[in-house]
Amino acid sequence: MPLTSPQHLVLAGGGHSHALVLLHWCMHPQRRPSGLITLVNQQSSTLYSGMMPGLIAGHYERSAISIDLRRLCDRAGVSLVIAEITGVDVSQQQLQLRDRPALSFSQLSINVGGGTRPGPLLAIKPLEPALETLDAAQGPASPPFQLLGSGLAAMEVAMALRQRWPKRRLQVLHRPESVPSRLLSSLSQLKIDVLPSTALNPSGPGLRCTGSQAPEWLSTSGLPCCPDSGRVLTLASLQVLGHPAIFAAGDCAVINEHPRPPSGVWAVRAAATLAHNLRAASEGDRLRQWRPQRRALQLLGGVNPEGCPQAWALWGGIQIGPHPWIWRWKQRIDRQFMERFDQAPAMESEAMDCRGCAAKLPAAPLEAALEAAGLKSLGTAPEDAASLGKDWLQSVDGFPALISDPWLNGRLTALHASSDLWACGTSVASAMAVITLPKTAAALQQELLSQTLSGLRSGFEPQGAQLIGGHTLEARSEAPTPLSLGLQVSLSVNGKRPARPWTKGGLRAGDQLLLSRPLGTGVLFAAAMAGAAQPEDLDHALAQMGTSQHPIVEQLQTLIRLESETLLSCTDVTGFGLLGHLGEMLQASHHRLQVVLDASAIPALPGALKLLKAQHASSLAPANRRSWSLLDPTKDHPAKVILARAGSGGAPEDDQALLELLIDPQTCGPLLLGCSESMANALLQANDTAWHHIGVVQSMQE
Repeated sequence: MPLTSPQHLVLAGGGHSHALVLLHWCMHPQRRPSGLITLVNQQSSTLYSGMMPGLIAGHYERSAISIDLRRLCDRAGVSLVIAEITGVDVSQQQLQLRDRPALSFSQLSINVGGGTRPGPLLAIKPLEPALETLDAAQGPASPPFQLLGSGLAAMEVAMALRQRWPKRRLQVLHRPESVPSRLLSSLSQLKIDVLPSTALNPSGPGLRCTGSQAPEWLSTSGLPCCPDSGRVLTLASLQVLGHPAIFAAGDCAVINEHPRPPSGVWAVRAAATLAHNLRAASEGDRLRQWRPQRRALQLLGGVNPEGCPQAWALWGGIQIGPHPWIWRWKQRIDRQFMERFDQAPAMESEAMDCRGCAAKLPAAPLEAALEAAGLKSLGTAPEDAASLGKDWLQSVDGFPALISDPWLNGRLTALHASSDLWACGTSVASAMAVITLPKTAAALQQELLSQTLSGLRSGFEPQGAQLIGGHTLEARSEAPTPLSLGLQVSLSVNGKRPARPWTKGGLRAGDQLLLSRPLGTGVLFAAAMAGAAQPEDLDHALAQMGTSQHPIVEQLQTLIRLESETLLSCTDVTGFGLLGHLGEMLQASHHRLQVVLDASAIPALPGALKLLKAQHASSLAPANRRSWSLLDPTKDHPAKVILARAGSGGAPEDDQALLELLIDPQTCGPLLLGCSESMANALLQANDTAWHHIGVVQSMQE
């Protein structure tokens, strides 16, 4: 059902225009349109096209030309949805996405770039697959590498490849009449073969640089488009013809009365007008008109025969260079462009308390409150789920929104809550939700609730569970920016009780300890709040967190039957960290046991240890450090943990980072399993195993 209130602006695509609009809102938050703003892009970062040839040539690392959209959205107060766009339902005002529900909008801005026109060889756009192909390409003895294209982009990529591969045979396949003679001469000097396009070997390695074409879904959505390029037709205000609530800019769009070829130059220059008009349209103010200049200065990077970088300056038919100082000028312009995003200010915030399961109450006040309320028995031997008679298990969990995507946040909450039942050896059968929504317009509450419920269902239904009911509340505190961070979800989950539920207290001497996935979500998201986490590390963490662990529970149940396992101890690692939850297992086992952990075997998510060494930590980590007492050999505990390190002489910061990893709070964390040696071997030998062997249980007398 479409929104009825004009307060949800959806930015489709993370191209240069939208990146600069976000930067504008970072610098001038008072100019950001009111209501909810959501950016949708297929990746969490976007590559700056102006530095792409330099990346191919080897002048830059990929991180140097990558704009971190997640960080930019966080600082601009914009929700980020990582998803593939498949279309626009104009009549219903919905942006359609692959494998998840559509997003309703009151305003839509499209900046999705373009892809390479169809043809033989791999397309240069989208850039990511092309980069993977270049990284996998072989050395000088490989077959000639072909570049099909007659434009300046093909020439620039060819010269960049010559710097990347000084000895490899390169071929440019083109229409002779379309390339300036001086550029062709430069290619020949670099020993790049210049051949007619008819000499193409379609089965050979190469890239296709044959011009830009807008995504097909734009025209199939019924928007007015150019018949040859598929680019959306707009007014000078950047509004799509006939659709005043939809804007478009960049390579996917063209002003009907002032057509210009697709170029990053126009995408950058359209951003100021787009930012102004998005706000003006939402407030009923006058829109600006943008008439791009007829031609723009182009700086084309290259290399001389000695391998030194140089560049050309092109202005229409005027060509200056090549010369090294033009290359240095181009580098300076490109680096200044990227530095603008690094300097984007963070949003003002009174507190940096972490979200997700890191918002859990620390163990000490929790235990004190339970004791004061007469519930001390629950605190001394806690189980992950409670029995409801002989047939059912029940648990409850939830947290304030970890991320700004309400659908994905709902999915993560469902999987996180499910892990309490997985740790008992069963899947969820039914669930009920209590959802607190931010105080905002009813239409936006409807959209946030719909997305959250769909995300919950996506986590429950694959394991055969149903969301059978719940309750909604409206927050009484001030709504945050973005509004989607004002969501809070609590879940009551129920599952069928196995004949022999797994318990925390089943550890025995000789048991092997296995962990189902790496640690580090707490520090990664804490560092992200400070702008210190790498986008690819957060992507990796979210991909792991969004993967259900119910299949490995089913695998375990099958192996238990095959191995005739009679006793198994299990828990899920969540807010109190690995060491805190391992302490609960030891406490509940009622034996004098010690655990020897293999320090080198404890898995960490990419980037987590590096951030811990840099002294980033979750806001719950200081309270969790009380679990380090289990590692203190001078204290008389009925149970203890020994951290075994191979060899000696490790760096102190490495040791400290490992200690911090042990108490890092986890959202959608791993299962921690204690089982017999034969069971552990069977799990570790499985071809699709997800398990890591991290230690062994011993009696205190050993």
